Amino acid sequence: MPYTYDYPRPALTVDCVVFARDGDDLQVLLIQRDKDPFAGGWALPGGFVEEGETLEQAARRELYEETGLSAIAIEQLHTFGQPGRDPRGWTVSVVYVALVNRADHQPRAADDARNVDWFPTGKLPPLAFDHEEILKVAVPFGPAKQQVGQTY
Repeated sequence: MPYTYDYPRPALTVDCVVFARDGDDLQVLLIQRDKDPFAGGWALPGGFVEEGETLEQAARRELYEETGLSAIAIEQLHTFGQPGRDPRGWTVSVVYVALVNRADHQPRAADDARNVDWFPTGKLPPLAFDHEEILKVAVPFGPAKQQVGQTY
């Protein structure tokens, strides 16, 4: 007989903040969502962790599925679990961060991403979910502390 818990469990997701330098400009990679919630809106690449995956495996899979990017150094940054952050229900997201050389990575939209593009961190479109809050945490850990190609 399976064990049941007395406490509700949240859905577990991962999000990826991928930074790149364009001259002196710091940019972040965003996807345009193709499905609800926030269809047509811009967001960080990410999604649900599948059963049997590690968090890093899920982050790498989602990043590849939505942008085509692979073989980049990522590091876990922070966990976000504010109630109401996702209209589908209680969701906790573990966020990963990376810094790449933009010229070495040509993203392409795939899976549930309608489009993918680089945006200057100072000129972002409105973002889905709590991704603006995620970027407020991620930007101080960005390239000011690291060089292109290194992890955080």
